Amino acid sequence: MKGIIYLEDGTVYIGEGFGSKGTRVGELVFNTSMTGYQEILTDPSYKGQIITMTYPLIGNYGVNSFDNESNNIHAAGMIVKTFSKNPSNHLKEETIDTFLKEKNVVGISNVDTRSITKKIRTLGSIKCVISNKEFDLNVLDNIIKKTHLRYDWMKDVGVKKSYKINGIGPNIALLDFGIKKNIINNLKKLDCNITVFPQDAEYEEIMAIKPEGILLSNGPGDPEKAEGAIKTIKKLIGKLPIFGICLGHQLIALALGGETYKMKFGHRGGNHGVYDIKRDRAYITSQNHGYAVDKETIKDTMDITHINLNDNTLEGMEHKNLPIFSVQFHPEGSPGPCDSSYLFNKFISLVKDDKNATK
Repeated sequence: MKGIIYLEDGTVYIGEGFGSKGTRVGELVFNTSMTGYQEILTDPSYKGQIITMTYPLIGNYGVNSFDNESNNIHAAGMIVKTFSKNPSNHLKEETIDTFLKEKNVVGISNVDTRSITKKIRTLGSIKCVISNKEFDLNVLDNIIKKTHLRYDWMKDVGVKKSYKINGIGPNIALLDFGIKKNIINNLKKLDCNITVFPQDAEYEEIMAIKPEGILLSNGPGDPEKAEGAIKTIKKLIGKLPIFGICLGHQLIALALGGETYKMKFGHRGGNHGVYDIKRDRAYITSQNHGYAVDKETIKDTMDITHINLNDNTLEGMEHKNLPIFSVQFHPEGSPGPCDSSYLFNKFISLVKDDKNATK
């Protein structure tokens, strides 16, 4: 089955199609992870994006039913050099080809993913249409020109109604902007009593459960589009400890009067070096974001705690006076290393300290 990739600058790549048959439009990005393709596809933070995997062989250990980070594939499409038709792993339940077919996601293989990645690094994350069904360049050009990319996906991917996960530990309110399963799993390991709220939950609704801490999750899109959530976070600041991850980190900055900006091609992969200033240690982290916090706009309110070792962008911060901290990377890994999972313990320690201080 033939496959085609058409970029908004007119560049064309011809390859082979796999997965579901169809045509998809999205923001073209690249991910440098060697493994974890299943978790990447099911991470809600990839909503609306077409992912190019830089590692040349994808799908070699198959797909199973328990490594998903959500109940669906959120990526708009997938581009790989080669996908494995005969994966080998004792946990394998199906191939990546059948997985994409089941979830109605288009894949393109047998293209030069190095060239595509270099194109993204030169032009930035750009609009792209992929198809294994339509090959008329005039039609594809018209599709891409008529499609306006959305950047408010965080309003779609999270829960629409709050729910509870019972535990015997601290009472945590979690705002879901597109949360990954393993963030919840890390809280469960710490025996937290969790209430998951929609991204547009009101301050009064959250405080009604008498939370002892707030966790702001990861999620897709432009943080400035989460207007309602920013207003709610402003009200929560100073009331109780807050921990933000990825999009949650950006929203804390905006709620405190800081600014965010769209990066040229973002950070996506499981091998990003981050320096923890307070611990004087470097960690390899899992990342997936296209926006970042402008550190100059928050330095009067927040102390910088983590810096990216590749480009010196802001990766972590904590409030100078209040029990609030956040990181741009993913301490839960999945995929990627869990070197920074200690941050969940830090959050719970803050919650317990704050509770004791208010007794």
